[in-house]
Amino acid sequence: MPPPPPRRPRPGPAPRPAPPADARAGALALLRATLGRGQTLAEARSTADTPFSRLPPPDQARALRLALSTLRNLDRADTTLSPHLRTPPPEPARTILRLAICECMVFDAPAHGVVNAAVALTRTSRKGAGLAGLVNAVLRKATATPRSTWDTLPPQRLPAWLRKPLTRAWGKARVSAMEVAHLQGAPLDLTLRRPDQAAHWAAQLGAELLPTGSLRLPAGAQVTALPGYAQGAWWVQDAAAALPAQLLAPAPGARVLDLCAAPGGKTLQLAAMGADVTALDISAPRLERLHRNLARTGLRAQVATADALDWRPEAPFDAILLDAPCSASGTIRRHPDMPMARKPADLEALRSLQARLLDRALDPAQGLLRSDGRVVYCTCSLLPQEGEDQIAAALHRHPQIRLRTPSLPGVDPAWMHQGGLRTRPDHWAGRGGLDGFFMAVLDHCPDATTGA
Repeated sequence: MPPPPPRRPRPGPAPRPAPPADARAGALALLRATLGRGQTLAEARSTADTPFSRLPPPDQARALRLALSTLRNLDRADTTLSPHLRTPPPEPARTILRLAICECMVFDAPAHGVVNAAVALTRTSRKGAGLAGLVNAVLRKATATPRSTWDTLPPQRLPAWLRKPLTRAWGKARVSAMEVAHLQGAPLDLTLRRPDQAAHWAAQLGAELLPTGSLRLPAGAQVTALPGYAQGAWWVQDAAAALPAQLLAPAPGARVLDLCAAPGGKTLQLAAMGADVTALDISAPRLERLHRNLARTGLRAQVATADALDWRPEAPFDAILLDAPCSASGTIRRHPDMPMARKPADLEALRSLQARLLDRALDPAQGLLRSDGRVVYCTCSLLPQEGEDQIAAALHRHPQIRLRTPSLPGVDPAWMHQGGLRTRPDHWAGRGGLDGFFMAVLDHCPDATTGA
């Protein structure tokens, strides 16, 4: 008898269609990582083999813009979508709806193309076939919302865990003004290697010369294509972030430690001032940007990867710039993912670390600072617990330290706060705002008996 025919394998479940290799799929991957898993956008962007990582650089840039605009407009998106939804939709439909309505309203994208793309994107997800009709129906109605209606909606509210302490510190009106600044995003600020050439580069770049010396361009410029990039004439750095190094103002040849230095903008400033700089940070990957900028600008600095709480130099430094790890609540206008990635429980550990780093920097017995040295402490935080309160506590622990009133050209005297310099996103509102920072100058005075 002839052998029986071979059995055919049972058909398995039909494979899901591959995600479209476009910017919308990349933006969705970023949003799901941030909203669903609490990752920062930086963490999500560095994850290998995702719809975002497989995009070419121009599409990655578009995906990032889409994700950022969606995170800045979540409340507006939900308000616009909710009249057309009986119940909150399941994921990933909810994120796709938010992404699509923001693309229409923020970027004025044609509704027909956006709706079709959102439906196709839905079908690539698990259970997508059952959600595609919902996405289609809701978006066809929601995208008919007048743009003028969208524009009158309130800006994205900070989460309660952050909004409540900020309201206690600065008042409701100022916090509301900060939220307006967060919605607008951040322009592109540049710090010059040669500040004396500010007028020249402002003309070359078509930039605004800010009172503190930074150059400001609208957001969205292709950095590597700008005049002066290849020559290393400048680097990207928010105007507020450029102030701590100006406060330290080291003399040429002074030995300076940039503590917690990555990504390195302050190191570049100090090196450009002629200081002998050592940049220390615990993260080698985050220091890669500093290495690239040092090579591009021709500036020199010693770079060390180590834990600042354990590292010992060969000799103490004349001055220390301590940009302490913090909540980064002052950078939300450029990092709208921060409120989703940070949790209230993170703050206590950060405050403890800030105090330990301050003690390490201020105490000459720790071997980092000379007995007559100077420390500039700063955090990109809007929370007084990470700024003003830390300095008050440090002065109590170190009675030999004196708080010196900061003074810089171009700085509004109204920014002075409790002996330090405090910037907020609503400062310079007509110019595009500033990152939120607190910075303080601490002089070592061995003969002092109080920290007042």
